[in-house]
Amino acid sequence: DEWFSRGKKLPEDPGADTVDFPKRTTPAKGYELLFQPEVVRIYISLLKESKTPAILEASAGAIQNLCAGSWTYGRYIRSALRQEKGLSAIADLLTHDSERVVKAASGALRNLAVDLRNKELIGKHAIPNLVKNLPGGQQTPAKNLSEDTVVSILNTINEVIVDNLEAAKKLRETQGIEKLVLINKSGNRSEREVRAAALVLQTVWGYKELRKPLEKEGWKKSDFQVNLSNASRTQGGSSFDDSTL
Repeated sequence: DEWFSRGKKLPEDPGADTVDFPKRTTPAKGYELLFQPEVVRIYISLLKESKTPAILEASAGAIQNLCAGSWTYGRYIRSALRQEKGLSAIADLLTHDSERVVKAASGALRNLAVDLRNKELIGKHAIPNLVKNLPGGQQTPAKNLSEDTVVSILNTINEVIVDNLEAAKKLRETQGIEKLVLINKSGNRSEREVRAAALVLQTVWGYKELRKPLEKEGWKKSDFQVNLSNASRTQGGSSFDDSTL
């Protein structure tokens, strides 16, 4: 309890490049073993070295869970993943052939992006691959991901671009707006997908700096508003999105 309470003081700068775990006086045991800095290195090693989809999915899922919410060690682990160069290893999984791996990677990045410095780095390096996983566009062959995975990716994109103008610019540069509007207006996506896409579009439109460039490209304010009239009523999964697995 004494050791655990040491971590309750918030870091002075949540976006700082380094953060030190509380120093231990006794070896970690029981559930404490789940959130030690050395465990972060093990997960990153598995992500980089394993070729087995189940191991990649489980490792990314474990990171997602450890980084969920605002608990003290979630903050430390978000920072530790960055310090140990783990963000790129997770972002690389977005191109994996296994949909389950892609979804787990997306969920992990969403929780990691709560950290301000992580958000900046993920915005620079992961937005293109997140956009590639969305339905529509000119890609060949087209992705055919499930509703749950598409919603997860959309929620991750939104987490990354909130309070992050550069990431919103990157989303525009990578043809993300076209795919989002298509989801919003095509009429063949579920209500959950439409709502998630509309949330991202509203976040983009909220940046006044982007409105003129978007209007010059032919977009209108109405393109960035929710359009549920044509949404498919076929629903799958739960009506909410878990912050953890």
